[in-house]
Amino acid sequence: MRRGFDGGPLDLCQGLSLSSTSKHNDIRQYYRELYAAWGPQHWWPAESRFEVIVGAYLTQNTAWTNVERALANLRSAGLLSVEGIRQVRLPRLERLIRSSGYFRQKARRLKTFIAFLDKEYKGSLDKLFSRPTAELREELLELNGVGPETADSILLYAGNHPVFVVDAYTRRVLERHNILPANSDYEEIRKLFEDALSDVAHQEKEKAVNERQRLESGFRGASHPPSAMSTATRTALVQVYNEMHGLIVGVGKHYCGKSQPKCDGCPLQPFLPRGNG
Repeated sequence: MRRGFDGGPLDLCQGLSLSSTSKHNDIRQYYRELYAAWGPQHWWPAESRFEVIVGAYLTQNTAWTNVERALANLRSAGLLSVEGIRQVRLPRLERLIRSSGYFRQKARRLKTFIAFLDKEYKGSLDKLFSRPTAELREELLELNGVGPETADSILLYAGNHPVFVVDAYTRRVLERHNILPANSDYEEIRKLFEDALSDVAHQEKEKAVNERQRLESGFRGASHPPSAMSTATRTALVQVYNEMHGLIVGVGKHYCGKSQPKCDGCPLQPFLPRGNG
């Protein structure tokens, strides 16, 4: 008899959900249900590519509200740019981003990124993001303080490269739905989502959404007001990866809590295995 992640017996439906094809079908269905319920998430909220990059560093190990305060400080000081971070002295940068936590480490890491950008790409984000996705990803992962989630956030949201971002919310949803254990390898999870969602982008046309109605309807997952970056032109595949990550964040923030899930009302509740909700 096949068993679930907790060692308990799996019924037939749960056993089938572990097949590769079924996992892909599950992910596609989750995307359709969440998008139908909440619409565009306008994720990542930023006015420039560089703001996305800075946010990707600052959001490590902290809540987004803390990042927003740090970004606002940099913006008010006129330093939320490549030139600004290049010129600002390290102690002042640390003070400005203090609200994001681990501010000394993060300040040094931002300086390291600028040094890398200057050395390898003459300070040009256009040149940086024109690199092939796989090669640029490897370069980013070599930088101090850049793990897979940070690198993929930069690639997807700042560079419009087709990579899916895996975070703690993603892992939590997958485990509670008996798709993959939460401690699965990052690359395994990323490949699962990319393989599943590539079919959504290539084979389906999503119905148009009246964004004004959505924005006025209140609760919309993890949505933000439209920004310059969230409304930027991008390929269908990048847009689907973008939306799915934002939608999963919405599930995690409002329903799939770390210690106490609140499944009632979640669009994904009907897909929970028996006994998990």
